[in-house]
Amino acid sequence: MSKFKAVVFDWAGTMIDFGSFAPMGVFVKAFEEFGISASIEQARGPMGKPKWDHIRDMMDDPGIAAQWTAKFGAAPTDADVDKVYEIFVPMNEKVVADFADLVPGAAEMVKTLRGRGLKIGSTTGYTRSIMENVLPRAAEQGYTPDNLVCSDDLPEGRPGPLGMYKCFVDLVAYPPSAVIKVDDTEPGIAEGVAAGCLTVGLALSGNYAGKTPDELAALSESEIDLLRQHATAKLKAAGADHVIDTVADLPALIEMLDVD
Repeated sequence: MSKFKAVVFDWAGTMIDFGSFAPMGVFVKAFEEFGISASIEQARGPMGKPKWDHIRDMMDDPGIAAQWTAKFGAAPTDADVDKVYEIFVPMNEKVVADFADLVPGAAEMVKTLRGRGLKIGSTTGYTRSIMENVLPRAAEQGYTPDNLVCSDDLPEGRPGPLGMYKCFVDLVAYPPSAVIKVDDTEPGIAEGVAAGCLTVGLALSGNYAGKTPDELAALSESEIDLLRQHATAKLKAAGADHVIDTVADLPALIEMLDVD
């Protein structure tokens, strides 16, 4: 048995969608609907936040704000964020299942943790309507977490702790120090930190590396290490206690922590 009671995982870039591609592409397309050009880098910047907040952050980017102001005659408002959000959500609902392959080793990792008596929770920056398209695909591949907290389930999302508090209740897992939060983004790590959990960042499967498994495999070790260092710096700055490459490496880390 582990000294930990539960592990709470993010979804895109953590358990599914290696490289976190589904939301990134849809953000770009949603802005295109309004005649605004957003780069991949701009789309990836706020990743991990609830999607309305993500769009607000993109709107506040100087380049996007300038385009919006030039086109519509005023700086983007929250009402404008609502308009983009209304386009974004249905677009993401349509494509997200195409990006729902489990990260290699994820299903086996969950079986290992459950074998040690750990409960498996989940939070996400996705809305519940988006996740309804993901859950069946994940289940087909052997992953059904014990709970799910979506960005629109609570009055406040990441980087605040409410999603984790809901996990404590759903999973009957406490104190916070007995729960591990695993995520590939700064807001997701900050969510765990705010709730008082031990936090584990993911360097290579997520948003900061932004590569498919095949793309990673084509890189040299030194190139991969540069990606790893960049992601690790971001995640550590957000408060990650530990950083590993992917969730497949988590059982070994927990085994080491249980010995401490």
